[in-house]
Amino acid sequence: MRTTAPARTRLRLAGALATVLVAAGVVTGPAAQAGEQHGKQRTLAELAQRHGRYFGSATDNPELTDTPYTKILGDEFDMITPGNGMKWYATEPQQGVFDFSKGDEIVKLARKNHQRVRAHTLVWHSQLPDWLTSRTWTADELRPVLKKHIQTEVRHYRGKVYAWDVVNEAFNEDGTYRETVFYKTLGPGYIADALRWAHQADPHAKLYLNDYNIEAVGPKSDAYYALAKELKAQGVPLHGIGLQAHLALQYGYPTTLEDNLRRFARLRLDTALTEVDVRMLLPATEEKLAQQADWYRDMTKACLAVRRCVGITVWDYTDKYSWIPDFFEGQGAALPWDEQLRPKPAYHAIREALG
Repeated sequence: MRTTAPARTRLRLAGALATVLVAAGVVTGPAAQAGEQHGKQRTLAELAQRHGRYFGSATDNPELTDTPYTKILGDEFDMITPGNGMKWYATEPQQGVFDFSKGDEIVKLARKNHQRVRAHTLVWHSQLPDWLTSRTWTADELRPVLKKHIQTEVRHYRGKVYAWDVVNEAFNEDGTYRETVFYKTLGPGYIADALRWAHQADPHAKLYLNDYNIEAVGPKSDAYYALAKELKAQGVPLHGIGLQAHLALQYGYPTTLEDNLRRFARLRLDTALTEVDVRMLLPATEEKLAQQADWYRDMTKACLAVRRCVGITVWDYTDKYSWIPDFFEGQGAALPWDEQLRPKPAYHAIREALG
């Protein structure tokens, strides 16, 4: 998964985007927020629920002090993903010393808002604590460390979360295994082990493999298809595939998305769009925002078309807290709400797709 960046004020982009929204005929400001958010129409979650789906957002602890932000977060969505608070560096900063405070804060908020939680993530090559990355491990040393981390965290949240992204970003673009500390030390079997250990710790949680650039049929998604087929044949507890869907206008839309969702469904696996955003080269223009809206509409329709696509999560809902500008220079405006928490054309396109 991609990490959520700290909040930054980008006033110049916000002003330009507001101008574009007005030009596009999108009502902005308090009146729009009152109409869009406060009971005059169904929320995204309510619209998705009519199709048996959820509609969620990522969030992160620093922005939870932003009351207007948390109001929309609580109103519009029925599934929450912690952007960073459940990752290894946050939850086991010292070996054997666990800290679940950040994840607990988001679980508590979700419970208050009658929302479920997609927990993210147990095994990932990034955002690992220094004690894990600063030394060389043997297989006999690392396996119990990995098992303890997974089972301690999953047990802590047992009964409190809907699903886990158990293993995140396990493959390279060409479909080969990513050379992580886990793969290099334990071999490809670490994935099956991680799923089994998580299932032992919480038999009721849905267990996912999650990655980016697997929306279209291609070498990377083929690798997940082959692995999922093998794991299912072995009786390994795998319940779903998470397609992150970090898209960019300049690279084209994944036109085989629906076909891809269907082939995983044929393996009796759920799918979910787990980290959705659609970035663009700045500045945002009316044309780019319209194209972005089309992509959000098409992704939503693709999920609705496949029964086992269970829901969609945007990677935070507002450009105010998007990770994109901090990781892709000159890019942004990726989410359905702008930096002033005003709905963009993409928001209305999602509503249209949800009907």
